Amino acid sequence: MPETLSDWLVHIERQHPAAIAMGLDRVREVAARLGLGRPARRVVTVAGTNGKGSTVAFLEAIARAAGLRVGAYTSPHLFAYNERVRIDGRDAPDGALADAFAAVEQARSDTPLTYFEFGTLGALWLFERAGLDLVLLEVGLGGRLDATNLVDADVAVLTTVDLDHQAWLGDDRERIGAEKVGIARAWKPLVLGEDDPPASVLRHAYALGASAIRAGSDFFFEPLDGGRWRWRELNYGLELPLPALAAPVQLRNAATAIAAVRALDLEIPETAIARGIAAARLPGRLQREARAGVEVFVDIGHNPQAARALAGWLEASPGSGRTFAVYAPLADKDAAGVAAALAGLVQGWWIAGTPDAGARGIPVDALAERLRDAGIALAGQCRDATAALAAALAAARPGDRVLVFGSFHAAECALRALQGAGSEAPRDPGV
Repeated sequence: MPETLSDWLVHIERQHPAAIAMGLDRVREVAARLGLGRPARRVVTVAGTNGKGSTVAFLEAIARAAGLRVGAYTSPHLFAYNERVRIDGRDAPDGALADAFAAVEQARSDTPLTYFEFGTLGALWLFERAGLDLVLLEVGLGGRLDATNLVDADVAVLTTVDLDHQAWLGDDRERIGAEKVGIARAWKPLVLGEDDPPASVLRHAYALGASAIRAGSDFFFEPLDGGRWRWRELNYGLELPLPALAAPVQLRNAATAIAAVRALDLEIPETAIARGIAAARLPGRLQREARAGVEVFVDIGHNPQAARALAGWLEASPGSGRTFAVYAPLADKDAAGVAAALAGLVQGWWIAGTPDAGARGIPVDALAERLRDAGIALAGQCRDATAALAAALAAARPGDRVLVFGSFHAAECALRALQGAGSEAPRDPGV
């Protein structure tokens, strides 16, 4: 067997099936051989097109502020695989992950597992041994057939439903919603972060007997003066500090997390909610850096809904100078739809290929053709996001800002360049 975490990640990537058969049968079989039980006293599973990671970050910060022992499983990672598995706010160490992977490898025998399935089982194995009060599971793809759906959630959260991963989930919101709401359980709370979720989501909740808790119907939120905001439901309300996470959409993610906390059968003081909202941090979500008077904002936004959220932030935060975009997506993303959402707010586009993303990467020439067909004038095109960021910064003057976005790969390249981070092991090919 491999020994180091890096060796294990290479091994798991090599085992990743060439053709992915969606379903829980294989992962459920290996979980039974592992003897997996409940990973914690309570479990919250979070699905959605966008906002999953931020919602988990708010939930984790609130629960930890309340003194609970919390595990969080998220994906993908930016710099190191360890980021995906956190226990009490700390990334799992290499040795613990290697032990978990060895247990999964021994249990699976000749049963094929995807990279994500292997990692999910390893995380659940670690959580069960940690004596946790709460585990937070972020869905990787969809919901109904995702490996995280192996666990029955005490509270299910569906942040948003929009177009992404259509090849797997369907080509409209109704079909995609039907897949994502598969994490709901009978007679358990289902928190919906959208004011107007797809009808398929509401039908499934009703048929299942899940208790739907809807934004705009069952809980509400609005900004106040003085850097505060209000969260409320019937006969109850909170005034809170604004989240440290930037972008207007983070208020909705924070509100959704509070609704999930309120639905849990756990003692969470109001002071813990306030501290958690103010303390939550997550890299790559409009993360601000600066170079020679130029602000650089790095975001993982990678689909049209995320681009519309970025556009809302740009409109709400007009800068004193020009806005340049560094855009580096994956091949299976709607590049034209993303660019269209931001076209009127960006004065210069530098685009980049994603050669390190494996089969899902896109050469810059192919990306340029897509964007030119959509009417986007390009200031420059580069092999990768590191070079595109350097070119955009060279063209920028003090007071300008550069927005780097399009994928986790784009965010990783930019943050490594800006912060001097080193290299890392292979990334999940299925995300």
